[in-house]
This record gives sequence, C-alpha cells and structure tokens, in this order.
Amino acid sequence: MNFVDIFKVLGDDTRIRMFNILSQEQLCVCEIETILDITQSNASRHLNRLKTAKIINYDKKSQWIYYYIDKEFIKENKLLYNYLIEKIKTNNKCMEDIKILKKYRESNLNCKNIRENKEEVVQLIRKKCKCNKK
Repeated sequence: MNFVDIFKVLGDDTRIRMFNILSQEQLCVCEIETILDITQSNASRHLNRLKTAKIINYDKKSQWIYYYIDKEFIKENKLLYNYLIEKIKTNNKCMEDIKILKKYRESNLNCKNIRENKEEVVQLIRKKCKCNKK
C-alpha cells in the first residue's frame, strides 16, 4: 500500500484510537468495542480498513480474533510509527482510551464477560477510571 493510502486510512479519529490501543497490546474485537465504546459493526468496518492497509494484523485463537499493529508496518514505516506514538500522547481522547484499557486489564475482565453483558462492563470500567461516555 502506498503512503497516500496509509494516510487516508489513518485520517479517521476512530482508526487512530484503534491504532493507539493496539500499539499497547493485542486485543480482541469485543475488547476494542468495549474500550472505545463503539458498536461491533463500527469496530469491524474500521478494523477492516486498517487490515486492508496492512497497518494491523490478527491471530485467531480458538473463537477469538486478536488484533495487533503489524510488525512489517512498523518496520517499513518506523518514522511514521514513532511520530504517531508521540503525537497520540498529546491527544486527550487517546490518553483516556489508554486509561480505560489499563482499568479493563486491572479488572480481570475478559471477552466472555463482555459477551455476557457489554453495557455493564463498559459502565464498570468507565466508573473505575472516572471517564465520560464518549
């Protein structure tokens, strides 16, 4: 994919937020939905754009698909990757997403909990980190 297409894909707030949390660790789609508080269809659409651009990749483990920043993308776009990581640190929404991700991990919740009651999990995590909804 050429650099213009990469910039087009990254030119969206939701995809930047996904890039942000995936730069921290690999995540299942239901975890991404929960942390970003977006719908499954919205998450899937944006993940597909990031996959098509070869910015992210995934591993399938049992019934779960875990997404992560593609190592080849990082290798081939080291300057861009480092720039994005630094600039993301100045974005309040992205930093709030990292805070939510950390609280999610500290809560020992998992995909099964999310599948059973996503709204309850979202409220619990946001309450723990004192984050506003969207």
